[in-house]
Amino acid sequence: MKIRYRIDGMDCASCATKIDTAVRRVAGVADVAVSVTAGTLTVDHEGADLALVEKRVAGLGYGIVPLPTASRPAAAAPAPAPDTDHDPAGHAHGPGCSHDADHAQDHGHASAAPVGVRAAPAARATDRHDHDRDGHDRDGHDHAHLSIDGPWWKSGKARLTLVCGAALAGAYAIGHVAPWLDPWIFIAALLIGLVPIARRAVMAALSGTPFSIEMLMTIAAVGAVVIGASEEAAAVVFLFLVGELLEGVAAGRARDSIRALTSLVPKTARRIENGTTREVPAESLTVGAVILVRPGERIPADGEVLEGSGAVNEAPVTGESVPVAKRQGDIVYAGTVNVDAALTIRATTEPSDNTIARVVRLVEEAQESKAPTERFIDRFSHWYTPFVVGLAALVAVVPPLLFGVGWDAWIYKGLAILLIGCPCALVISTPAAIAAGLASGARRGLLIKGGAVLEVLRNIDTVALDKTGTLTAGKPKVTDAIAFTGDDDALLARAAALEAGSTHPLATAILAEAATRGLFVPGVGSAGAVSGEGVTGTVEGVALFLGSPRAAGARAPLTPDQMAVIEQLNDAGKTVSVLLADGAAEGLIAMRDEPRPDAAAGLAALTAAGIRTLMLTGDNERTARAIGADLGIEVRAGLMPADKQRIVNELQRAGRKVAKVGDGINDAPALASADVGIAMGGGTDVALETADAAVLHGRVGDVAAMIDLSKATMGNIHQNIAIALGLKAVFLVTTIAGVTGLWPAILADTGATVLVTANALRLLRRR
Repeated sequence: MKIRYRIDGMDCASCATKIDTAVRRVAGVADVAVSVTAGTLTVDHEGADLALVEKRVAGLGYGIVPLPTASRPAAAAPAPAPDTDHDPAGHAHGPGCSHDADHAQDHGHASAAPVGVRAAPAARATDRHDHDRDGHDRDGHDHAHLSIDGPWWKSGKARLTLVCGAALAGAYAIGHVAPWLDPWIFIAALLIGLVPIARRAVMAALSGTPFSIEMLMTIAAVGAVVIGASEEAAAVVFLFLVGELLEGVAAGRARDSIRALTSLVPKTARRIENGTTREVPAESLTVGAVILVRPGERIPADGEVLEGSGAVNEAPVTGESVPVAKRQGDIVYAGTVNVDAALTIRATTEPSDNTIARVVRLVEEAQESKAPTERFIDRFSHWYTPFVVGLAALVAVVPPLLFGVGWDAWIYKGLAILLIGCPCALVISTPAAIAAGLASGARRGLLIKGGAVLEVLRNIDTVALDKTGTLTAGKPKVTDAIAFTGDDDALLARAAALEAGSTHPLATAILAEAATRGLFVPGVGSAGAVSGEGVTGTVEGVALFLGSPRAAGARAPLTPDQMAVIEQLNDAGKTVSVLLADGAAEGLIAMRDEPRPDAAAGLAALTAAGIRTLMLTGDNERTARAIGADLGIEVRAGLMPADKQRIVNELQRAGRKVAKVGDGINDAPALASADVGIAMGGGTDVALETADAAVLHGRVGDVAAMIDLSKATMGNIHQNIAIALGLKAVFLVTTIAGVTGLWPAILADTGATVLVTANALRLLRRR
């Protein structure tokens, strides 16, 4: 059983380590995941005392609030493939048709939900907590509510820092007037900041973390007072609090970058009940609620259009820059903007389970998944801190004992080394960059399920892509209308008359082309279907048949020139339908599932990065090779799902690092087997759940962008580690040499932590 908490006042990896260690010691706790940047704690337990868990965390000085848990619906079953036996159009698919194993799902991608969104309704969250009301100090501890409960300057941590700073300034002022009070007034100023720090140090030690930064700070401050450096000790405590405050602000910025997504959903909605419209809180909407959204307003819930038609700007959710046309039956997403017409919408999810909420939840959960580098740094820090404490003790004791030098000077140096050795900057170097990378990707519609995936992406050298719905749009379009007699428009108008009312993908393509050209579609009489061959009917007194070349040729012989044209179109991967009028061939219409507009550029970007690309498709060889030739990609066609998985495994055994990109059920085995599985937005739930990452707006070019983001993030991590260790090495040498003391030592710690966090936040500005 899992439960998630919001943690207030957790600003660095040291905080996360203390919480992790304390909670793991509670009986019944199986696993713990802590995310600094998300500000969350996830506890996997088997009957653990949750009250004790909360008490342990509160005892460390952090606020803890249980988060509501939205029930996640089971994956919706994929729509069945079109069934020509029951379709009135009764199309026989020609050699270029792509409705096969590679496209088992329905072609209706325009209304498919993006990653993380299901058609099935979610159960109402049973445990709704008001986070804003929890701004109290629990058990007397100081809680910093930086990004959750208000601006940073209103936090308890900011108040403590300001009071400590005022006390230090007052001590300096009094010291000028009454210098004989110097030791005592600075000790008084010191205690204001040190008592809360020491209390947290003791609680951390009792909870299993003896070498915390608070403990090092307490030892250094008390030691400085013992050797008569109370003024400097007070200043160091104040600087420590300032550093913690800056860490909190930086962590809050990273945290808010994701939570800001929730502001896209409006606070109120216009609910229609019993024929009247009234304004209600958006969070009160339930599945099935009917909502009115006026032009220019944001849509308050995921839903289905009941009435109205118009364009919706989906850029906040999918990154799609062009508004998408919506009509009755289409799906709309919370946070998107209704552009130009009133829409009546039926809500299909709970507020806690809408598109935006799922994106936020996915990113926060991903931040709890540690990358290999992060796990290594964690293990390293467990040895590093005790080593530094031992080194500080040796520096303080050995020179006076062996060489007879003054104790005060070397104890002072040992205390400075304690502060320099704090591992905060080193430990935060990786998770800060990982979190910023995940957030940066989420803003651009690149959802990556964890730091481990983000780290693996940089090593990808082979990308295998599905064809239908991935490299292509997943919807056939009319590419050619060739009239043997008359003109092309008349040919299309008659074909559209025969196809009126059919939902077959090929019929839909013909009707869409006729609508695009603005053609008048005449009425049809005696309409009928010939199973597996085509459709028949009478239009304006002319007997028509529209079907495959084979079926048409059996009714009216086609000339060698006409057959040559058909063969040429088939070689280009197109499906051809022939129209007969009163027993003579009037013309033909060719259709093909065309490549996505950005497919060629996306593949070129991968090739330019030195990455091999290949198409793995269940489509027939002729169609696949035609698309492959247009895009310049290696092709493997006629594959079953197991074949795709086998090819991925063969590439891996050859030493390749493989990413598999797909959107269908048939891609799920290969997605799971690949080093990184990437689902295209609009794909099936099975593909989205199996994949390690998802391209929300379905652009092929975003695969290269995702790999580039991984490389940038890992580069940022290396920079952060260099900053953290480099500053510590410099100040370690200068401290032992007597050049620097306690003040620069605390700056080496808090300054490095702030620099590392600020460097990581640069990833948020990537385009």
